[in-house]
Order: sequence, then structure tokens, then C-alpha cells
Amino acid sequence: MGSKPDLALDSSAKLNNGIEIPRLGLGTWVGTSNPTPGSTQRAVLHALKRGYRHVDTAMIYGNEREVGEAARESGLPREEVFVTTKLWNQDQGYDAVLEACEKSLKRLGFSFLDLYLIHWPVEKRRLESWKAFEKLLDEGKCRAIGVSNFTEVHLEELIENSSIVPSINQVEFSPYLNQENLLNLCRSHGIWLEAYSPLTRGKKLRDPKLMEIAQRYGKTSAQVLIRWVLQKDMIVLPKSFDVKRIEENLNVYDFKITDRDMNVLDSMNQNLRNSWNPYAPEDIRAFSSS
Repeated sequence: MGSKPDLALDSSAKLNNGIEIPRLGLGTWVGTSNPTPGSTQRAVLHALKRGYRHVDTAMIYGNEREVGEAARESGLPREEVFVTTKLWNQDQGYDAVLEACEKSLKRLGFSFLDLYLIHWPVEKRRLESWKAFEKLLDEGKCRAIGVSNFTEVHLEELIENSSIVPSINQVEFSPYLNQENLLNLCRSHGIWLEAYSPLTRGKKLRDPKLMEIAQRYGKTSAQVLIRWVLQKDMIVLPKSFDVKRIEENLNVYDFKITDRDMNVLDSMNQNLRNSWNPYAPEDIRAFSSS
């Protein structure tokens, strides 16, 4: 599962079914903000013009339609733009999955998805949902299938009860949430780990230790965090709707973090979660079958 010796904008990962996915993608989660109409489309179009070829969206983000419009407006051939979307919790269950996929395809204006992910590991539904994912893959509706926010327990359950191993597990990952055990488990099964919120949603960008490392390379804290994920042989999804930040996040291929600094960054784990905490009882209840 090694990356190319020299990372570049066109660096890709070969998934366990042979499909290539760009190692750097644009995240489009809008969070709690109230985005202006067309903001996703403008951001994605700018990113594609600057060289991004991987865009991550989800049904619950409410911007699949804008992502599809931007892909078409870019003028790039469909096969050159890798688009991921995700199944929302209320759409889990075999028949519901098949219907939800068709709706996502319609909103995007695509005939196929490059990657379809189960967004969250909903109890008592996730295995049934995965069976539908396998059918979608077999029918060519998806080029690859995977999961998101799955812990070691969820992954082991899925692998034991399925004929197809997920290609991707998309989880929150940064030096401040360094999930090494999960990363190692994914690697042992040929699953690529994809890091969202690599920039800690801005919470740690002014960490003195991180800023000191960034200064040594003449880079921003954000660029160091993105490069760290890439050098750990993962796929990374920095999110931004700001033109300058989109370009800044792309400028991570003209330097390499030394082994010494990589070790320092590896040691900065604080279990800082900006999203779901699978070990909190209230969060576990949130993803029950009810």
C-alpha cells in the first residue's frame, strides 16, 4: 500500500479493487454555517481549475447538486473527476440504500459514483446496508465502496460478515487524533484510511509546537498538517470554501517533513475529536437503530 516515492498533485492510491483515487481531495462539509447559494459550486469549480481531481460530498451536506454542476462546468471529462458521496443514516437498510443511491446520482447528474460510503455505522442496519452496497458495486453504479466513521469493532464485524472488504474508511484523523491502531487495522486488510478534519477545524493551527515546525519549512500550520497525513500514507480531505485556502492546501508538494519532525507530530495526540466520539455513551445511542 505504499505511495509514490515523490508525492505530487497527481499522486493516487490504488484501492483494493484496482481503482485509483487521488490522494488529496476537497472536502465540502458545510458544518453549522449557512452557506450562500452556489458557494459549494464556486469552491469546487475553482479547485478543479487549480488541479484538484477529487471532491468529497454527502447527501446530508445538501450540496451534491452543486458538486455535479461544478464538475460539468469545469469541462473536465467525467472520468477525470473522482467524486465521493455518502449514505445518510435514515437511508440505511437494503432497499432504502438502493433508492438513496439513485437519488444521489440524480442530484449529482451522474450515471455512476466513484466512491459510495456508509456515512455512519448505524446499529442493526449497517450489515444490511453493506449488502446493498455490494449489489451497487456489482451493477456498476459505484466504482468503489467503503465506510466512514467505522471503528476497529465495526470494521471487524463488517469484514467477518461480508464478501467484499471496504476500499476506504473515512475518519477524523490528525496529529491531535492519531488513531494508529485503526490505521494499522485498515492496512492489514488492504483498506485505505481517508482523513477528514485534518486541520482540526482550525482549533490547533496556532499550537506553538506546530507553528514552530511549520516555520522551519516556510509553510503554514495547515500545510504541515496536510503533508503529515500524506506522508503517513493516507488520503487527505482538507475542507475549504475560501479561494486562497483552497490554493494554500494544494501547495504541499515542494517540501518533505523530516523523520524527526514526523515523530514529533506523531507524539502530539490528544484524542481531540471534533466529530463523533464512539466511546461516549450519548454518541453510541445516537447511532442506534431507533
